[in-house]
Amino acid sequence: MPNTMNTMRTMNTITVITAVHAPGAEHLPDAYKSLREQELPDGWDWQWVIQEDGETDAVRPYVPDDARVSFGQGRAGRAAMARTMGLARAEGEYVKVLDADDMLTPGALARDLRALTDHPDLGWATCRALDLLPDGSTVGFEGDPPQGPIARGALLQFWRANDYRAQVHPVTLFVRRELLLALGGWMALPASEDTGLLLALNAVSRGWFTAETGLLYRKWPGQVTSQSAHTDEAERAARFAVVEARARVLAAMDGWRYDARR
Repeated sequence: MPNTMNTMRTMNTITVITAVHAPGAEHLPDAYKSLREQELPDGWDWQWVIQEDGETDAVRPYVPDDARVSFGQGRAGRAAMARTMGLARAEGEYVKVLDADDMLTPGALARDLRALTDHPDLGWATCRALDLLPDGSTVGFEGDPPQGPIARGALLQFWRANDYRAQVHPVTLFVRRELLLALGGWMALPASEDTGLLLALNAVSRGWFTAETGLLYRKWPGQVTSQSAHTDEAERAARFAVVEARARVLAAMDGWRYDARR
């Protein structure tokens, strides 16, 4: 006889995926606190998949003792590979990105969930993010779109016209798991893997933007995007070339359709 309780949990779970490397592990307790403060509709819960980018002894001590938390390790290959490997343990119909050094704001998961359950034709959702500076102050991005649906292809157009800066922050992504899997997870790039995924998603489906702040994006010296290699011009040009090429090829396809009756 099928385990109906397990089936119910699987169908009503949001999988939060976090890639972490040893230098960022000390921020996991703050991320966990922000998860525990989330309030979801009746019958829904979250699962936290933490995947270490590497096999050290530095991360596990920061992993909370919670039945909803799944911790894994693997060969180092940067965030894209860690997140995609974490998908093997994802139980939810929806996947939410949460970087190890970031924090959700109260109500963020519920707002993401509502965006896609209220609009079954949309494939993904994002929200406003604020940079959290070392002194505790926050800074926003003035180029946010208005709240509501984002048309197919709109993000690529903005990205090209604004010096390759995404209009919505890819670290706020909330996406239907089947669509994420159909696109192969995160791009196999040393950086910009989340931007590449976001533009690919927008190439095949419409999305949603929530104007209320849903994420605090921590700025600190140890984060990967603060390293000099991240801005190397030759690598940057190569990353962006393949990101754009993939989005354009996908945009030429028929797009994605979601059958809510399944």
